[in-house]
Amino acid sequence: MSARFEEIDWRPTAMGDISLRRRRDPASGDDVYEVKLGDEFLMSSLFTAGEIALTRLGLAELPDTALDIAVGGLGLGYTAQAALDDARVRSLVVIDALGEVIEWHQRGLVPLGASLASDPRCRLVRGDFFAMVDDSCGLDPQEPGRRFHAILLDVDHSPRHVLHPRHATLYQPAGLRALAGRLQPDGVFALWSNDPPDEQFSSVLADVFAESQAHVVDFDNPLQGGTAANTVYVARKAADAT
Repeated sequence: MSARFEEIDWRPTAMGDISLRRRRDPASGDDVYEVKLGDEFLMSSLFTAGEIALTRLGLAELPDTALDIAVGGLGLGYTAQAALDDARVRSLVVIDALGEVIEWHQRGLVPLGASLASDPRCRLVRGDFFAMVDDSCGLDPQEPGRRFHAILLDVDHSPRHVLHPRHATLYQPAGLRALAGRLQPDGVFALWSNDPPDEQFSSVLADVFAESQAHVVDFDNPLQGGTAANTVYVARKAADAT
């Protein structure tokens, strides 16, 4: 059994101090992994339903063929692992701005790290997802201009509550059109949000994509009691779009 609390790693980064912590949950006795950026909690292994639902909802209506997937935001790896659990996925590119987070996985410091780092279908890429969407090379440094069957994004708290001001442009029409250009025809963009469905953002999605929907994902909240909810937006590019 692990110690009751341990700070596994702490690093200063351009975005602020980031730390990986492990604590023992007194109720279950399980280890809970948490990531903080400064004083703000970014993610916890206690709450993974939204990250997993992001992948499952995003891939649900894609064809039964070999799929190429891109994920923006590695975190603790639950979105990426859910993609690898789908037998249709033949390749997965996971982009994270923080090399420290990628290193946690490569060193096996987080529960899913060894699985992700050793899967030959999965490649962990250090980069600024938001800048890469607009860059001519796109989301895969090894294959400039590559397009994906699905792009799954879990970085900001929501389209309104972003981790960095420069991220906000992605959630506007021009940013979403640039992202759609990284998708195959009939491809899917899915976005995790910690806020309830946002009608204004849903309207922007509807203007850019052929189909879009906001899904509410409910899950148990043992810290506060009762249930909590995330939102997963799923938008599909037109089949005849370039």
